[in-house]
Amino acid sequence: MKSLQVTQIQDSGTHIDAIDKVSDKSIVVPNKLVTVSDSFRRDHSWFIAPHIPTDFSIQVKETTYNVHKYPLIAKCGYIGRVEVQTLISNSSNVLKLENFPGESEIFETILKFCYGLPIDFNPGNIAALRCASEFLEMTEEQEDGNLISKAEAFLTFVVLSSWKDTVTVLKSCKALSPWAENLQIIRRCCDSIAWKVSKDDLTSEDAADNQESWWFDDVATLGIDHFMRVISAIKAKGSKPDTIGKCIMHYANRWLPGMDMELEGLRGYGTEKSNLQFSIFSGMKKESTGHSKEQKTIIESLVSIIPPQREAVSCKFLLKILKMAMMYSVSPALTSDLEKRVGMGLEDAEVNDLLIPRYQNGEQGKMANMMPNSFEEFTMQDIDVVQRIVEYFLMHEQQQIQQQQNPGKFNISRLLDNYLAEIARDPNLPITKFQVLAELLPENARSCDDGIYRAIDTYLKTHPSLTDHDRRRLCKLMNCEKLSLDACMHAAQNDRLPLRTVVQVLFSEHVKMRTAMQEKEPAQSGINNEQDGGQTSATTMDIKTLKTELEKVKSDMLELQNDYFELQKEYEKLSNKPKNSSGWGKNWKKIKNSFHTKSAGDEIGYGQDRQKSPNTIPHRGTLRTRFSLS
Repeated sequence: MKSLQVTQIQDSGTHIDAIDKVSDKSIVVPNKLVTVSDSFRRDHSWFIAPHIPTDFSIQVKETTYNVHKYPLIAKCGYIGRVEVQTLISNSSNVLKLENFPGESEIFETILKFCYGLPIDFNPGNIAALRCASEFLEMTEEQEDGNLISKAEAFLTFVVLSSWKDTVTVLKSCKALSPWAENLQIIRRCCDSIAWKVSKDDLTSEDAADNQESWWFDDVATLGIDHFMRVISAIKAKGSKPDTIGKCIMHYANRWLPGMDMELEGLRGYGTEKSNLQFSIFSGMKKESTGHSKEQKTIIESLVSIIPPQREAVSCKFLLKILKMAMMYSVSPALTSDLEKRVGMGLEDAEVNDLLIPRYQNGEQGKMANMMPNSFEEFTMQDIDVVQRIVEYFLMHEQQQIQQQQNPGKFNISRLLDNYLAEIARDPNLPITKFQVLAELLPENARSCDDGIYRAIDTYLKTHPSLTDHDRRRLCKLMNCEKLSLDACMHAAQNDRLPLRTVVQVLFSEHVKMRTAMQEKEPAQSGINNEQDGGQTSATTMDIKTLKTELEKVKSDMLELQNDYFELQKEYEKLSNKPKNSSGWGKNWKKIKNSFHTKSAGDEIGYGQDRQKSPNTIPHRGTLRTRFSLS
């Protein structure tokens, strides 16, 4: 058994002779031995003879092949066109194929085809063979059934009809630029994938969500350039925005692993913990320096292809990718676009989603530690971003308001108050930033001020050195009339609040209690009227009777008052006449009988009066008792 003659050439790779004996044939390639198929021995050995020397050499990448002239010129127009001119100017008889699409293995396959050996078409090499055959100009003009037509037929009728094969070919096109693009291989693969996805989308509209994402994993294996082409093709086919959005989120979770990282918040943190978290993020950014450009490209590309519909992607995903965009310093235009998108759906966000860290390098952190005055601006969270997002939300609400009330504002008020309570734990947070963020919402946006009170109390607890002026300035942010009973009870006993605020809380609670008591009686009477609707006439008669009795009692009261004044006058007259003691005694008995309730046997005069006016005396007796007690 003889193998091909192989000689090593320094600095030029491996030198391979493409001739051998008919009996046993092998092709030697670097570091491996590939045996030629038996069909070569039986059917295609007639044109190879050991006594025919090779004509020239072809160098592809690091490998040099000794080949015969006529088999290649017969099928490769490029070889026939440049071979003579190159060999005349180059005494070494070496033809270098620069910018050859594909690796040396692809050229070996083409050599087999030129020498009449059978070759294997598969999804892994068909794109490279199609590009290489175009590079070598292996057209039908050279020979019928040339490699271009065979590769094109396999690509069109075999590969593009299969989902897996199409994805495999599209991934193999990554190293074949710009040939794969110019030959429309990428476009045809993307259109085939989009057609299959849209067809499945139409036939499975009622399918479950887990069945809808069967193709997400395969598409997520593509590079970002090809992924964008596929998404654009799917959009053109009219697929649903939420389906496209789910695919984008799936791709981002695969290629942007930092998106799943979330801050725990600032509970119980101090300066050391703050610096530790800053160093973690800085180290994360340094470790990713090698592929930071790739990550940045992925982020910018994904943001640019997100469908404009609000339901396409969740607000949580937008905030995650916004954090990644800020980490990798994505262009300001795309960052601003993300902030606007988040503002449109901010009511669906959560507090932890808004905790966007402020990324600083190590030198800035050291300078902040050395300069305590400037350390106030060195906050853990990027509050300016959240402020812009809230402003975008308010602008969007103003543009979209068509109803009397918009419930989104109340949702955003709770979200913003919870966010303020979270960032209030930062000892480096300036009071101005806290105040500006709290005043973004209009006055009628908060139905209850318990949330803003909690945030203010947290800020006062974290910043005990605030002046009285700053404390009053903070407390003006809340409306004491909108505090619940529990909040009022807490505020009344809160030593951190200014005295004036505590008084306002107590006063507002007193006013609310009085109002509630005043509204309770009419409301109760209204309820009773609804329950006793069938007895309306009887109730009206009872009310009239009570009113009559009340008028009668009032008249008796006036009569008693007149009697009292007359008796007082008589007393004054008698006091000037001491001799007439018997008359004074009688009048004094009348006064006692008028203002004191006694039994009939104790006072004779009271018994006589009772007998004289039996209808009026009971009322007078009752009224006398009330008057004496008052």
